[in-house]
This record gives sequence, structure tokens and C-alpha cells, in this order.
Amino acid sequence: MQLIDQKTKKIMEGCKERARSFGLDVPEETLEYIVTNRDMINLSPKVMIPTLYNYWVNDVEVLKESGRYKLYPSNPYETVINTRPPISFYNDNNPDWLNIMIFYHVIAHIDFFRNNVLFQNTWNDDFVGKALADKRLIEAFRLQYGRWVDYVIEFARSIDNICGYFRTLPKLNLSPEQEPGEKLEFFINVFLPDIEKANDVEIIRFIEKYNLLTESDKNSADAIFFAEIKNIYPEFEAKFSNYYAESRPESDILEYIAENSPFLGKKENEWMKSVMAVVRETALYFGPQMRTKIMNEGWASYWHDKLFISDDRIKGFETQYAKINSGVTSISRVGLNPYAIGLRLFYYIEDLANKGKFDFNYQKMTGREERDSYNKKTGKGSTTIFEIRKNFTDFNFVNTFTDQDFCDRYNLFVVGKRLNEERQVYQYYVKSRKAEDYKTMLINSMYHPPLISVNHEKTSEENLYLVHHFEGKQLYKPYIADTLIGLEFLWGAQVVLETTEIRIEKNSSDETITEFVYDKVLYSVKDRKVTKTKL
Repeated sequence: MQLIDQKTKKIMEGCKERARSFGLDVPEETLEYIVTNRDMINLSPKVMIPTLYNYWVNDVEVLKESGRYKLYPSNPYETVINTRPPISFYNDNNPDWLNIMIFYHVIAHIDFFRNNVLFQNTWNDDFVGKALADKRLIEAFRLQYGRWVDYVIEFARSIDNICGYFRTLPKLNLSPEQEPGEKLEFFINVFLPDIEKANDVEIIRFIEKYNLLTESDKNSADAIFFAEIKNIYPEFEAKFSNYYAESRPESDILEYIAENSPFLGKKENEWMKSVMAVVRETALYFGPQMRTKIMNEGWASYWHDKLFISDDRIKGFETQYAKINSGVTSISRVGLNPYAIGLRLFYYIEDLANKGKFDFNYQKMTGREERDSYNKKTGKGSTTIFEIRKNFTDFNFVNTFTDQDFCDRYNLFVVGKRLNEERQVYQYYVKSRKAEDYKTMLINSMYHPPLISVNHEKTSEENLYLVHHFEGKQLYKPYIADTLIGLEFLWGAQVVLETTEIRIEKNSSDETITEFVYDKVLYSVKDRKVTKTKL
């Protein structure tokens, strides 16, 4: 892995200037690396973060992907990391003209990271630097506690998909006068003198450093100061969270267990809280990317298509570009291609806005010819898609704009699958062309972790009582037992889970009709033995 050469860097800077002229928000400082396929395989399990903490599952993924690559060689074109400064990786097999196209794609990703509201808690973070500090912290614990560190990581990661992202988002989105003020007060008055046992000279040195940052740039002083503090004191965030735990409600199970577990409250087990905090903060950091996959890839595809086609450097490579671009953005008749759907939705929205079709008068029209010919020539398409890029999630994006006109324009349909009993093969067929059915298919494919909360009335030091709020989908049953055993370890006592499971029964009068039965069940784990009872 190495930085791109000066010639390629100059091309990248030219692409950035061109993108800025179209309104994209691109920072002056970015880092670009050339990597091999082997590097890609090694980095992929770590979500392309080179400094992410080591974990045995990552090693298994590397071995699995290495074996797959031997059978089915493929070349990933690029990957970009949401950090400060943004870092992107480019395959060493990419020709120069392809890198230009990919530069535009990456630049659009960076613009999305820097402006979509779901990423607002990452706008000032050097996540690569923070991940390195977290990695060093975990390695230090490994030297002291051995394999128990990996047990804690595994148990924490078993529930990091329910880390309360949306509950945490507004909580962390405080003005500089609020949360950073609390952090600064805790750091100077509690953390340094009481926890780190720092002397007066050291405390004054930190105060002077903070004052200098405030004088040079008041708006970003707190972000810069605490980013450095995280590198010096990796445990600071966990200590700060624990200090204010009593004054605010928990946002998820992981946080609740860290703050209230009798087992973790013992002095000899406090290190486990720091490991859990690393897992939780990492999950929170990647939360917005999982919830904006269609938008993010659609936005990047829209801009690489628009900017590269109008770039003089495409001359002579039109055929190669068309082949690669179609492979990336073609609509999958079976399954979902987020690049394709996101790209077409942005083009569709831009066209509607340019023609004034968001107007109420247009929405009332029912005639096909009348709707097709409607055009107020507002020129608001570009402004509209930039606003949507800023304020929408995948769910809002798809749920708002996937209508019948969109499905008809791009010939979209839902595919069904059935068994041909005569030939004993599965056949695919067009199941529906209705926009509502297609929208439902897209929404069902999105990231949607279960909602699980703590029942405080039934929870005690001897019993952690969890409730799964059933939303039409049952929990993945093969994972329940192992997850509960891990939670029992972290809580130090019995754990109970109340959930709903779906059972299929044949109709007694007509065997061809099936009925869905919803059973309330209770899982319990004590001394690593899991039992299930029907409520």
C-alpha cells in the first residue's frame, strides 16, 4: 500500500476543482493510496480501516475471501473512508482513465459524508486516529487479560447492531456550548486530577493548549482538542460516559449493561467497560453508512456519470466506460443493485423538480398525456437533489419518491420464484409491476435491526429482563442462545428475553392454505443453560 504518485495526485486535484465548480463540498486535504487485491482482501473485514482493532473473526474472513479470490478473481475499483482527512484506496490494476472516473465517484462519496445529517457526529472526527488509539488500548488489555478480551469483544459485538443509533444522534448533536463544555469541565476538574493523578503543571499545560486553539478557531477548538485527548487517553470517552451515566437514560442495551451490570461494576472488571465502549462507538460510527447505502452509492454514481462524460479525458475511452458503468449501475432484475436504484432516483427527482412536478397542481392531475407534457421549467433540479442529499435517509428517499411513474419509466418490477414440479427447477417470473410492491421490496431489503429494550421493573442485580418489540419480523433464532450466554457473562447473572416467534400451520379444512401463528415466548439463560417457555 502506497500513496499515489504526483502525476495521479495532480489529476485528482483537477477532479476536485471541477467537482467544486458543480457545488460538491470537497476538502483541500485528502489521502489516496494504491493497493493490491491482496490488500483489499486484508482490509475488507476491517471495513477498510487499517488501524481498526484486531479480532479473530477478521482473520477468518481474510482466509475465506482469499479462497474465494482464487476461484473467482475480481478487482474492486475503490473504497473511501469517512474520516478526517478522507482516505481512499484504488486498485493497482486501474488504468489512468478509469481512475479519473473513480476519482469523481469518490469525491461524491466524500461530499455525502460531509453533508448528510446522519453523519453529523462524524464531521470533525479523525476516525483512523481514534481507531488506532482504541487498537492500542485493546492490545494493552490483551497483554494483561489474554483471551478474556476477545470474549468481551465477541459478546459486545453480538448486540452492537442494536446500539441505539437514532436515540444517540440527537443526544450527541449539541451546540459547542453544551456537550464540549461538560467534557472540558470533566477533563480538567475530574479526569486529570482524580483519575490520572496529574499535577498542577500538567493541568495548566492542557488549559493553555485549549485556550490557544480557541483563539485560532473557536468553532472547531473542541473537536481538535478532544481528538488529541482521545489519542493520549484512549479511555477518556468511556470514563466520561460513565461519569454522566446517572444523569441521562440509556440509549441501548450495550450502554445499559456497561453502566448497570453488577459484574462489570467490580473493580477488577472495569476494563471490560472500555472494551465495550470501543465496540459500541465503532458501531455508532458506521451506523449512518448502513442507513444510507442506496442514497450514498446513487449520489456517487450520479456524479461520476455527470462529471466524467463531460470531461475531455473520456475521449477514446467511451466504449470502455460504457461497459464498466453499465456493469456498476445496471438494474438487477433479481435482487437489488443500490447503485442502479439510487442513481435513477436522483435523475428522476432532478427531472421532476426541473419541470415543477412537485407542485400540488401536478399531483392532482390524472391524465397520462397531461402529466407527461407538464413542464414549468423551474430549473430547481440541482438545488432539490442537494437538499435531499443533506436531509434524507434510505427509507425517506425510497418511500417518498418510488411512485408508479418512476417504476414505469425504468420498467421496474418485483420478481417471484416458484418451483416447476415437472422439471424440478425454479422459475423466475414477473410478480408485480405496482409501485407499492416494488417500494415494499426495497424497504424490506434495507438495514433494520430489531428494537430491544430493558424492562426496568423486572430487572434486578440477579435478573436482566429484555423485551423485543415485535415489528413483523422475528429474531434470527440460531443466534439467540449464544447471544444470551454472552449477555449472561456481561451481566453476571440470569438474563431473560421476551420475544415473538412466527409459526406456520396448515388450515384444518383446506391443507393448501397456511396460517401464521404468533407465539409469545420467553428465553432464559442461567449458568450458560438456555431454556424457552411459551407465554
